[in-house]
Parts: sequence; C-alpha cells; structure tokens
Amino acid sequence: MDGIAVQARHTYSASETNPIRLDETRYLMVDTGDYVPPPYDAVVMIEDVNFIGNDAEIIKAVVPWQHIRSVGEDLVAQDMIVPGCYTLGSYEIAALISAGINRVAVFKKPLVGIIPTGTELVQEAAPDLEPGKIVESNSYMLSALCELWGARTLRHSIVEDDWDKLLQAVQEMEPQCDLLVICSGSSAGREDFTSAIIASLGRVLHHGLAIKPGKPAIIGMIGAKPVIGVPGYPVSAQLVFTLFAKPLLYRKQGLALPQADEVECYLTRKVASSMGVDEFIYVNLARVQDRLLAYPLSRGAGVSSNLVRADGVINISSGLEGINAGDAATATLTRPRREVESSLVCIGSHDLCIDLLTDYLRQRHDIRLLSANVGSMGGIMALRRGETHMAGIHLLDTERGDYNTSYLRRYLPDKNWALINVARRQQGLIVKKGNPLKISGLASLSDPDVRFINRQKGAGTRILLDYLLKQAGIEPGQINGYTREEYTHLAVAAAVKNDACDCALGIMSVARVMDLDFVPLSEEQYDLCILTDLIPKSWLENLREALSSLTFREQLEKMGGYNLEFTGQAVSKNSLQ
Repeated sequence: MDGIAVQARHTYSASETNPIRLDETRYLMVDTGDYVPPPYDAVVMIEDVNFIGNDAEIIKAVVPWQHIRSVGEDLVAQDMIVPGCYTLGSYEIAALISAGINRVAVFKKPLVGIIPTGTELVQEAAPDLEPGKIVESNSYMLSALCELWGARTLRHSIVEDDWDKLLQAVQEMEPQCDLLVICSGSSAGREDFTSAIIASLGRVLHHGLAIKPGKPAIIGMIGAKPVIGVPGYPVSAQLVFTLFAKPLLYRKQGLALPQADEVECYLTRKVASSMGVDEFIYVNLARVQDRLLAYPLSRGAGVSSNLVRADGVINISSGLEGINAGDAATATLTRPRREVESSLVCIGSHDLCIDLLTDYLRQRHDIRLLSANVGSMGGIMALRRGETHMAGIHLLDTERGDYNTSYLRRYLPDKNWALINVARRQQGLIVKKGNPLKISGLASLSDPDVRFINRQKGAGTRILLDYLLKQAGIEPGQINGYTREEYTHLAVAAAVKNDACDCALGIMSVARVMDLDFVPLSEEQYDLCILTDLIPKSWLENLREALSSLTFREQLEKMGGYNLEFTGQAVSKNSLQ
C-alpha cells in the first residue's frame, strides 16, 4: 500500500473520532513495493492519513504486519522451481531468473517491443542485493510468451521511473515494433507515468479493466500501433498480456486463436470473489478416484511461482461472489492433460524430502508428485475428505509419546491407510549464523528482545513447540512472536536469514541449506500416510522403491539432520477388509 510505515502499537487508539498524531520521527513515507525497515511493522494506507505540517494524523488503527508482504512469500532459497527433465516455458524462465538462476542445461531445440520500467528493478540477482530492489523478470516472461505464440521480441533496457527517460524509450521503440508493451507504471501512483505518456503520443482507450488480477492495465494506441501497459506484479502482467496480446499476435499472423483445453473440476475449498469483476483463480488439478479436483493456489498477484505450479485457471465471472467447496467449475488447462491425469497428490507437512521424491518419481517413473504444505492436521483433514492420495505428518501424541498413529486411528477410522516412515529428523531452533544472541534453548524465547516466528496452528512443529513449552514451564504469551505464523520450514528460515526475526523452530536440514545455525531440541518421526484405496498399486510400489533407493537416502544424508534407520518401512496400517 502507498502510505506511511509505523509501529503498530502507536496506532491502537486511532479512529475517525479519536485521531492520533505522529511526528516525523515516528513514521516513514512508503510506496507500494518499498522496503519497510525496522522498527516499523505496519503500513497505514495513505487514505487514512492527514498531514498537518510535518506531522501525520491517523484515523484508523493497524495491527502488526498489516499491509506488509513477508520475505519469502514468493520464492526462498531451496524452493524447488522446476524438477529435472522438465520443459522450460515462459513462466519457468521468469521464475528461474527471479531466483538468480541464469544458466541451465537444456536439450537443444524460431516484433513485440517490451520496455521494463521501475527504479526498484535490477538486471540480475546478486548476493549483496540491497533491500527494496527487485530482479526484473516480467519482460523475460512476456518475451517467452511471444515466442510461444510465434512472435519475435525486442527488449529495451530497464528504464527508471522518470518521465523524460520513459518518453525517450517509448519514442525509440515504437517505430521498430508492431506491438509495444510497457511493463509496470500502469497504476495511478506518484511514479506511474505510462498512461500519461501514451496519451501524450496517442490515445488511451482504456485505463483500468474489470478483471482481477490486472485491474490497472492500460490499452492504448500510438498512431496505428497498439500499446499495452501491464501491471508490475507477475501474475497480473501474465493475465493481461494473455487476454489482449495473444489474440492480437495470432490475428496479425493470420492464425486462429488455439482452442483452450478445458476440463470440469471440483473445488477443494471455498473461493470468495468480488462482484463486478472477472476474477481468474490459478489452481492445481489432479484426479483422485473418479473426480478431477482443483486445489486453489495463493492469490497474491506477486507470487510468480504460481505461474510455474498452476495446472489451470478458473474464471469466476463478475456476477458471482465465489465458488463453494465441492462445486463444479471449468478450468482452462495451462499444462498438458496427460500430466494432470498422472498426478500423485501429497498434502500435509512440509519437508525438503518431498522435493527429492518429486524429482525421483518424475525421472524414474514419469509420475508427477503434486504437493501442498498445509501442516500435519491439514493433511489428515484432506485425507479424511478424500482430497489427497497421501499426507506427510509428524504429530506427537503428548500422552503416549509416540507419533501419528493415534491421530490416524481417531480421524480416519473408516479408511484403509498405511503409514510409511520417511525419516526421523532433528527439530530445533534455527538461529542466525554465529548465533549472535547466544540462544541456547527454549528458555531464550522468554527474552522479550528475541523475536520468534511460529508455524501455523495444526502444524506438527507447532504441536511439538507447545508440548516442549509446557514441559519447560514457559507460557506462549511470554514469547515475542508466538502468534506470527508461516507455513513451511523454509519460510521461517528465510525470515531468520533476512532479519525478520531472530529464531524459529524448524528442522536441521533447512537450517543447513540456508547457511544458518541450529540448536537441536528433539528428534521426531516424519511419516507418509497413504490411502491405499485411492492410490494405484503401481504408484504405491514406485513410492516405496523411491524411499528405499540409495539415491534418495544419500541425498537425505547429505542435507543432514535425518535418521534413516526406518526409512521406507511400514509403521502401522488400518485395514477394513
């Protein structure tokens, strides 16, 4: 949001009838996309601020982290972007470049002018990339889409948010191309010049579209030359470009727009939508028993990794307020139907080993492993609803002292399931390199100067933490950050790495791959619970073979923090026959 960065605690009493005033030492002017430095922990929208001299008068309170995006929301180190032996397309190229991966080994395998704009943009990632800078990848994504649709591209160098420089770039590029695309600057902020520059050289046909994401897009003409101003967020840029540039480019080539491959699917959870706009929801798709299920992905317009992960797009028309869980919908496929039909689904707790299994199963058995991180209890509930073939779980029974079995017998008494051990793994406190705060154990968390970040409710790690805190006699309210949550071990480690917090509870392997220090606390059991009635027998055999393979074991040992004594062995089962 455009507005002012503040410490949330300074705003709690603010309202329209009781405005509070902050002097210039207690707030910082920020625009959408800016880096918000400590000690500020929230942003007040500019619409809720009145300026009186150098003071800011606030009429609405904010809570910690309101209007602030988390580090690692899109990609963090060690996230799998694509597995091996995978066709690289437009979204994959953009995601790889965003992650700083500029060269990959490929198998060998034929004019749109694109101007990337933004003072915050840099050409490529670097270890010392300063806060607030973003690797420019949208132009690469749009260029690849053009090539996929039979067009060539001419890319301009990055242009700063400066009227004269952007005007010069447009005047330079426009005569050379058949379609001009300006990446970003399409909104109405103080540094958004795209619309005004198009109007100064030609005419703006539309500024703002009834679609989501992508509402700020611009459609214009310079002479007889079409111009599209796409939003800066990758998902928005892709959608606007697909809706408007793709049919135009096919038409210019004298080709019919290819017929979209559509499938009927059923939503696994409710998706709300705003009336008055066509909203496009990105989903994963997989067949579980006789139904094709749609798993909605996160809806952030800046989450470019969704473009890599998505199997299809569902259009919620402007007259609807959403789609309920279990309702039928039509999805336009973004990957081949055969891949969707050969997807093994794993929903549950996060571990790096799932990425290793993904790569192994794809390369050795041509099986696509589709995974979602919702925590152990979320995985059990997905099993209970028949929405997944298997779930990764590590739930401690605090009464019995063992893992997983009692939960499965309680929540899945009427299903056939098998519990297979993946590994025993080290859980502990992930801390900064060198452990500057000398964090030695759970007792350190009660220090109010130690900033903690937690896992979501229902996660096995959260259950373990609560159990260990109770044993140590530490109240959750004593911990600075107990209620602040992330959904994966990589996400909490990224928060530590980037100084969003000082420590988190997580697994040793993640601490090692993120080059962080680790204070061990407990060894836990991480298993896969498999619904044997839902998974094809051959897939189950392939999965057991993958877990027992020397390749998989060596990779786990290399990451560290895993005990492989029982890896691949059956722990328990429930059979109704």
